[in-house]
Amino acid sequence: MHALVERMKNKDIRALAKAITLVENDHPEKLQMLSDVFSLKKNARYVGITGSPGAGKSSLVNQLITHIRNEGKTVAIIAVDPTSPFSGGALLGDRVRMNQHFTDDGVYIRSMATRGSLGGLARSTKDAVRVCDAYGFDVVIVETVGVGQSELDIMKIVDTTALVLTPNSGDVLQIFKAGIMEIADLFVINKADLHGVGKLKALLKELVMMTSSETHEPSIVKTITTENKGIDELWEKIKQHHEFLYTTTEGKKRRVFQQELEVHELIREEIWREVNDFIKNNKELPPIDENSDPYQLARDWFKKWKKEGGS
Repeated sequence: MHALVERMKNKDIRALAKAITLVENDHPEKLQMLSDVFSLKKNARYVGITGSPGAGKSSLVNQLITHIRNEGKTVAIIAVDPTSPFSGGALLGDRVRMNQHFTDDGVYIRSMATRGSLGGLARSTKDAVRVCDAYGFDVVIVETVGVGQSELDIMKIVDTTALVLTPNSGDVLQIFKAGIMEIADLFVINKADLHGVGKLKALLKELVMMTSSETHEPSIVKTITTENKGIDELWEKIKQHHEFLYTTTEGKKRRVFQQELEVHELIREEIWREVNDFIKNNKELPPIDENSDPYQLARDWFKKWKKEGGS
């Protein structure tokens, strides 16, 4: 078993941090370590918090952490932030907004840079979630970067996706768009002390009626994070959805679908890694200039890789 995984079994928090760094840097030992990590899977609850910028996701997560800790459960938070154009690291990490939990040994907060990913998540987010699960956290929360409609990758990673909306902010139009509406397992109307809550909730009810299955209907929860209102109901709805996933046939189908997506993604990554290495190290490939036909070059390079580098 990988040395970092052995140390994680003994609750070495530094080993946890190093393991996530190894994953982020795409270290050659990554796959072997993650295979060992998977063998320690403890079935933590994976919760995704997504929504448009300014919806109050970080404040909501902050209150949710407090509520979960009051139940005696441990929490890991993967806060995916925009990438700094200068350092390549996470910009304005959400840990700044969760500083009250810094000294709590039952809380681990990690900011991850998107590094150019357009799905609202870093490519290695799923692996980081698995590492936190293996370490032994009861709940792992993933907060996305807040890019709006393109935040669809979250559904591949978590069990329960909460879409955070606010009244009179333009979110009403956003939720009509394909994708962002369909991935939500529950809707959170945050800043519910503002005008327009009734209109937004009515619209959501109509959309839920059109899209819900026979066995699961997404819940709608109102919260006011500044007053700590609605957090208890939100957590109960998350727990109810988790039970649905692990006690029903539909829930099992969804979990199998997620596994299938992950396997396909891992295969694509491995193929691209091999192709990219082949391109970098092969000086006989046709060069690229400003008049190159990219379609023909792609076909030629790929055929050459299959013949000489691929199996």
